Amino acid sequence: MVAASATPPDGVRAAHQGGILEGVNPVHYDSKNPIIVFIIQAGIIIIFCRLLQYPLSKIRQPTVIAEIIGGILLGPSVLGRIPGFSNAIFPEESIPTLSLAANLGLVLFLFLVGLEVDLRLLLKNWKISLSVGAAGMAIPFGLGCAVAYGLYHEFREDAGLEPISFGTYMLFVGVAMAITAFPVLCRILTELKLLGSEVGLVVLSAGVGNDVVGWILLALCVALVNAGSGIVALYVLLTAIAYILFLVYAIRPIFLRILRKSGSIQNGPTQSMVALTILLVFASAFFTGIIGVHPIFGAFLVGLICPHDGGFAIKLTEKIEDLVAVFFLPLYFALSGLSTNIGLLDSGITWAYVIAVIVIAFVGKFVGGTIAARLCKMVWRESFTVGVLMSCKGLVELIVLVGNTVPENLAFHANISQNIGLQAKILSTRTFTIFVVMALATTFATTPLTTAFYPPWYQKKLAAWKRGEIDWDGNTLGQDTHSIDSDAIATDKHDASDIRRLLVYLRLESLPSLFTFISLLGGEKSDTIVSRVHPSKADANNQGDHDETWPLIKKRPLQVHGLRMLGLTERLSSVMKESEIEDVSTRDPVVNSFHSFGQLNNLSTSGDVEIVPEGSYAHTLAHSASEQGTDMVLLPWSESGSLSETATTTVEHSRQRMLENGPHTLFLASFLNQAPCHAAVFVNNNITSLAQREQEPLSPIKSRQSLRSTHGVPSQSLAPRAHHIFFPFFGGLDDRIALRFVLRLARKSNVTATILFVDVEPNSEPAVTDAERTQTNASGKEDAVHLPTTPSHETIEQERSFFTAMKDSLPSDLSPRVVFSTISTTEPLHTIYQHARSEVGQAPKSSGDLIVLGRGRENGINFRTEMPRLLSTVAQMSHPGTDVGHVLGDVAHVFIATAIKASLLIIQARKD
Repeated sequence: MVAASATPPDGVRAAHQGGILEGVNPVHYDSKNPIIVFIIQAGIIIIFCRLLQYPLSKIRQPTVIAEIIGGILLGPSVLGRIPGFSNAIFPEESIPTLSLAANLGLVLFLFLVGLEVDLRLLLKNWKISLSVGAAGMAIPFGLGCAVAYGLYHEFREDAGLEPISFGTYMLFVGVAMAITAFPVLCRILTELKLLGSEVGLVVLSAGVGNDVVGWILLALCVALVNAGSGIVALYVLLTAIAYILFLVYAIRPIFLRILRKSGSIQNGPTQSMVALTILLVFASAFFTGIIGVHPIFGAFLVGLICPHDGGFAIKLTEKIEDLVAVFFLPLYFALSGLSTNIGLLDSGITWAYVIAVIVIAFVGKFVGGTIAARLCKMVWRESFTVGVLMSCKGLVELIVLVGNTVPENLAFHANISQNIGLQAKILSTRTFTIFVVMALATTFATTPLTTAFYPPWYQKKLAAWKRGEIDWDGNTLGQDTHSIDSDAIATDKHDASDIRRLLVYLRLESLPSLFTFISLLGGEKSDTIVSRVHPSKADANNQGDHDETWPLIKKRPLQVHGLRMLGLTERLSSVMKESEIEDVSTRDPVVNSFHSFGQLNNLSTSGDVEIVPEGSYAHTLAHSASEQGTDMVLLPWSESGSLSETATTTVEHSRQRMLENGPHTLFLASFLNQAPCHAAVFVNNNITSLAQREQEPLSPIKSRQSLRSTHGVPSQSLAPRAHHIFFPFFGGLDDRIALRFVLRLARKSNVTATILFVDVEPNSEPAVTDAERTQTNASGKEDAVHLPTTPSHETIEQERSFFTAMKDSLPSDLSPRVVFSTISTTEPLHTIYQHARSEVGQAPKSSGDLIVLGRGRENGINFRTEMPRLLSTVAQMSHPGTDVGHVLGDVAHVFIATAIKASLLIIQARKD
């Protein structure tokens, strides 16, 4: 009776609401609720693309390769051959929903491509852009028209094709062969660090022009395909041109005015401006779609008119790029994969056309780009590299093709009216597959061929040759061997080893401490106050400031170059930053703060921003030091243990985390191994330009909670700014350079220094075996630094003589502030630890003390048994990471573990 009452009288039941709990098949497509099947399809597509991207990224292939291959694997070429797979995962009824999402993503992506194109670059380099771009399009276009004749007559009988004139078919194939994939090209140039080179500039400029002209030709091709007659095609083309002029001269000025009024150009787009821009994209796509041109062309045009001033284009890209790249684009390539069937390449003539299309596509671009670059007076290997890079196809070529292709198993879907291919039916699945293979082959070969033609060693040689430093055979020009010998003889003198050019690795979290430390290297500020007279009140004998005498600078100020490195990611905005690196460097707040700091401290400063993969940080820093002839590189130790500047940590855990093994430790180890000059690692421990303030004791309040606050508390006066340096000298090349550097710091009137010569007496330490002498650090490289042999008597005497010579030659103005002393001991670590505690952290008004150490690669001291004993008794924190000792040396390891009240500066001498 209960069951009968639960059944409606008319016997009609409502739809199942329990889902799989009522036995509903989730894969079954329901046109009224397509989201379930769509989620399954999107999940499978994204997983496939991400799994393929990981191994391909190891061989430096762009993401588009993984997405194309993923689409092919999901199509009838591979997984589609499994019985029931396509019907279960990609049923025919679900394709319209998938196609709608994919084409929506394609519209947004072409908008991003337009944002990436900076027309200012095209205008600055219009001559070389015109020559390379024109030759790079004309030759492949002509060869494409030639191969189109064979393709047209060989495959025009394939199923699903509509009759079409050969002229239209030829134009379409020629455009597809002539276009260069600009987004993929930018990514490859960035990965290979070529964006800042002459080759990168030429290719990027030509790529911009190629991209714009290619899309105009595509619009023309689409107009011809969609038009019913020639006169209609002409009307479509004229309407498109009028619309472009309307966007440039009517919409763009109004759009810029709104952006400036809202502050979006200076501060980044607001949410309202993002909404306005997206609406403008869809409106433009709608208009170009209804006039007979594909909607992607309208989206591309809106991207072109967006301003690049103030980094607006980059910031706008950051807002929407992840959703497009991660979600929408893989869907589009899955649809391309459904239109690709490798199994249709089943005959000799078909494979002959495959090879012919690949060869023509590559040779046309390669020859055109090479000849044009050579005519622009580039050397042959540079010209070959330009030709190879211009042959990159990738994504854009597939957009041209798939928009005009009809999957044979989807041809019945007449309701997808926006798809050009369902109306035009230009290419069959077989012909489309031929072009997909061509796009894969040319794009896949771009990176290895570029590396072969233009390797890093050749780039260095060519740069030196163009600067006139060497001849073509590599022989040095313009240097006097006598001057080299005289410089070598003077290395033991103070002035010969002075630091004149310093390269600083700028990190946001380390700026305050870096500024304080670098200020110790700056010149003394002049106390002379110059009185100025207003020009209107100057008499005839005193013409304003023309005869004004300014205080002379006795010595050339220290030249400090700051380099800030940001991680290059797979995001489009990251590539855009690299392509607009000059503007990014100009706007960067860290670099600008560094410039202001230099002006206030009598330092000659300059700064740059480099956007490179984190794995290339060490190489980039070493290359910059070598290019600028740097005397020393200063690297701050990361307070978060990470290379990323966005990493955060709590105050109580910051010190422990900065000592753990991590990416920053590996970066420092890699750089120190390849450093072309002296290097110094700075470990901050409250060194500041302000006098340190003792914290007030906590007192209970009404809430029963004791809180410490600095709100409203004024900073201490800058007047004291006193610093004390403690330097234990063990000997070796690192310690010799460190001693000279301490004397360089002591030139400042507010710095005092204690230099202690540690005379290690012989002990009963066992001999070090060859196996123990070689260790392996976390980076996987052997390191024989930290288990040295016992120093010989001759070595000790040489170091003592050097120490005495430096003491005797101490300038008189440094004598009141610098103290040399000697101590003999059999336990050097215990001895210097006790001395350090008595030297540093004692003055309450000090602005932070400093312990300077040599890295100790050749000091000949063995700390194997003493270090564990000392750490077990005096360490105030958990044992630091094992790599800390390998990177900074054993003595620094001890001071860090014991939480000494001073900052550390570990110096490594240049490897001769």
